[in-house]
Formats: sequence, structure tokens, C-alpha cells
Amino acid sequence: MAQFATLDRTVTHKDGFEWIDLEEVKPEPSAIALAPAEFALKYQLLPMSVEDGVLVVAIGSPQSLGAVDELGILLQQPTRAVLANVALVREKIEEIFLDKILAGLDQTDDGSTANFEDTTDLADLQKMAGETAVVQMVNLIFAQAVRDSASDIHIEPYEKQVKVRYRVDGMLRDALDPPKRMHSAIVSRIKILGELNIAERRLPQDGRIKIVIAGRPVDVRVSIVPTVFGERVVMRILDKGTAMLGLEELGIRRDTLTRYRQMIHTPYGVVLATGPTGSGKSTSLYASLQEIWSPTTNILTIEDPVEYQVAGISQIQVRAHIGLTFANGLRSIVRQDPDVIMVGEIRDHETAEIAIHAALTGHLVFSTLHTNDSPGAITRLLDMGVEPYLVASSLIGAIAQRLVRRVCANCGAPDMPSEAVLSSLGIAKGDWTGDAPFRRGKGCDKCQHTGFKGRQGLYELFVVDDEIRRMAVNREGSNVLRDHAIKTYGMRTLLGDGRLSVLEGKTTPEEILRVCQRESF
Repeated sequence: MAQFATLDRTVTHKDGFEWIDLEEVKPEPSAIALAPAEFALKYQLLPMSVEDGVLVVAIGSPQSLGAVDELGILLQQPTRAVLANVALVREKIEEIFLDKILAGLDQTDDGSTANFEDTTDLADLQKMAGETAVVQMVNLIFAQAVRDSASDIHIEPYEKQVKVRYRVDGMLRDALDPPKRMHSAIVSRIKILGELNIAERRLPQDGRIKIVIAGRPVDVRVSIVPTVFGERVVMRILDKGTAMLGLEELGIRRDTLTRYRQMIHTPYGVVLATGPTGSGKSTSLYASLQEIWSPTTNILTIEDPVEYQVAGISQIQVRAHIGLTFANGLRSIVRQDPDVIMVGEIRDHETAEIAIHAALTGHLVFSTLHTNDSPGAITRLLDMGVEPYLVASSLIGAIAQRLVRRVCANCGAPDMPSEAVLSSLGIAKGDWTGDAPFRRGKGCDKCQHTGFKGRQGLYELFVVDDEIRRMAVNREGSNVLRDHAIKTYGMRTLLGDGRLSVLEGKTTPEEILRVCQRESF
């Protein structure tokens, strides 16, 4: 069985185990060369050195001792283990072995591996998808996406090349350029993982993949569509840790959060989350459901798709091809004695009316809408054909949101934007005291030289009062509704919330203007 190593001057004792500081000690190339890259990535093992014929391996947890033994059997060489910081172990392994896999794939691009040319034969597609180079390339695409904290993976075929791009912090960036001849095999491999039809290349397909990357379970939603130069793949990486955030962790300002909590603890009515795709609406609704959940509450959802499984909540997946639409599913949910209902999205008049009638019969209903701001939720429902009196009597409020990139904490430095840019946000010189609070990232390795690392939410909470109900019945425009909300209870707009974030040095004016509509000043 693997033993813990005792490296001179590099190992200290911690909690009864031998401990190595990976910030001080670097792995030796001769040790790295011994371990298969896929094995190291899968079991999170970092070869450090070879001493007297014994391979010393760094691991993040004593639970990996068995894998160290397996590595010794695989290499037919004695092994020893040392503990290290698990995050540093993962970081070093990904840095070293992802590059090693990519270098190996580059070497095979001279035609020395199997021929990956396009084929329509099912047996050939299956064979290509199982080739080592293809498996390694797909594993590399997933592993690097997780390492870069990407939310989406795009595999885009063009006439003479294939591009892999990642969406990180809401922005697409180039990542890899696989050989064009491997494109069909890569797509086939992804189809096999997602249990899709690998022989069907003329129609769009959707699927789901569950994999483990660097010891971390990852859920991936797959969408494949045919294009002129081959099938285009977009994969959404579903991070359960992000989805399970509580309301406190969303970054909603205290006054807005207090008002929102009062809203969602109302016994019945409709609460809407509005914003474009990818703005965090589902995360906010999941946080709201967790906030109000209790053993005495019956919560049901109908979603398309069910992105995250939530303990204690019954979730229904829309299947339109067999007649299980939002509207039909919602009719059945109402007969399930629910207290709270979440509808993934209100897309049509029928779903909107059923949701509103559910609210009028004593249920609290959460859903999402695609609108530019929160007052626009009322006009959107009216545009769908819902009667004004139904909207007025059922809607409690709406919360609009956007996600903006945060200035990198590592390379952020003081900065003074131009007066024109500040004026676009409604910021004047008298809005701060002392030194200018503005910051901008210079670019570093931690933020991949973008100047931004991570994202935060901007929120606009629209509360429906008696006057707004009267305006809804009279079909007043969203501008009139917004003006009333601002004057009556001081509703903070999305741009206003962004303005505060800029004055706090959390993000830049340009980033706010990228996602928010300018106001007239």
C-alpha cells in the first residue's frame, strides 16, 4: 500500500499526515513524464519526483491513496504519497496535464492516427468516436472549460477550420482549434456521451451529459444543430453550486432584498423574474424557492429543461413532443394541491392565463419573462392577450436583472474614466468624496488578461401597488409605470444599481453600459 513520503525540507506534519507546499516545491519533469495524463486528471494525482526508484505523488486527500497504489501497479514502480492543498493539486494537474494532452494531439495531426474524414456509416462514426485522440480531445475541451469557469462551450465548424470557444463571465473567447478532420468524430463522441443519435446529422438534437472532471461532477446540457459546414455544438455547463445560492449570496442590495423578501412571502400572487437569456433569472428563482421552502409547503415546478434537481421540490420536465407543454403541465400541477408553483417561462397567452388563474385561486406563482426592465412585465403580459384586470389583480411584482463582470481583485487598480462615460451613467464629480473610487483591471494570469474575474448581479425591483393596478387596467405604458415606481417608493433602476457598483469600484462604467439601457439625464 502507498506510504506517505518524507521529502527533505519540503514536507511538514499536518493532522498526522505528511504535507507538501506546492507553492514552494515544483514537480520534476522526469516524474511528470511517467504518469499517463488521463489517469492523473481522473484521479487527481500529481507526480513530484523520483527518489531512489520511488515515485513521490502529491494528492489532495487521503482518499486518493488507493489511486496512488493503482498508479504504482500501472507503472510497475514503488510509490509514496504526500498531502497538499487540494486546490493547488487540481490547479497544477490541469496546468501540466491538459497541456500534455494537447501537445500529444498536435503531434497526431500529421495523419499518423486514424483517418477522421467525414463519413455517414454508423460503424465508422462509432469507431472514430472511440479513437484515443478523439476521447482525449473531448476530455480536454470539458476539462479546460471547467478550469476556466466557463458557462458555455461552443464548437463551431467553418470551411477550413473548427473553433472551440468558451463563454467566461458572459463573454465568448477563443480556446482551442481542433483539426478540421476530427470534427465529425468529436461531435459523434459528444452524441454518444449525451445518448443522442450519432447517425442523424440533418436535424437538431438536444441531450444531457453527466461527467466527472477533476473529481467534480459536472452536468452538461447539449444542443446540436446542422450548419453548412457541419454540426455546430453548444454545451451549457450547469454548476449546481451556483444554482443553489441563497438570496443573501446573490448580491442584492439590502433595501431591495428586504422588499423582495416581503414580496415572496405573500401567500398568493404572481412574481416574475425578467431579463435576457443568461442573466441569472433561474438562479434567482431557485434561491427564492429555497427561501420559502418548509416541510409544510408543497412546491412544484414545470421547466424546460429541468437544469438543477432541488431537494424537497417536485420538478416536471416539459416534453412538448408528447403533449406535455407548459400549459398542460400547469393544469395538472394545479390539481396536485400545491402551495407554490414555479413555471420555467411564460411563453404564450395560454400559459400566462393558467398561471394567473392559479394565483387568483390562492397559489404563489413564480415565473420568468423576457423583457428589458421590470415594469415591462405588465405590458408584456398585456401584449400576450391577458386581460388587464387579470394582470392587475394577480401580479405582485417583478424583479429584472443583469450580470456584469467584476474588476479582477488581483490586477485591479485606481482609474479615472472620462467625463463623457461618467455622464452616460449619470455620475457627476460631486457624487463621491476623497479619492476617485473607480477601478479597472490591468490584466493578469488570474483573469486571463481581461481585467475582469467573476460576475455580480444588478437588480431592479418593481412592486405593484394600487395605483399601478389602476394604470395596468388603463393599459398605461411601461415608462409611465417606471416613473410612478421611482417617485412613489424610490425604485432603483438597473442603471442606478450599476451606478452604485461603479462608485464602489466593483466594475467599470463601460461594463454597466454594455448590459443596461441608458437613461435620459
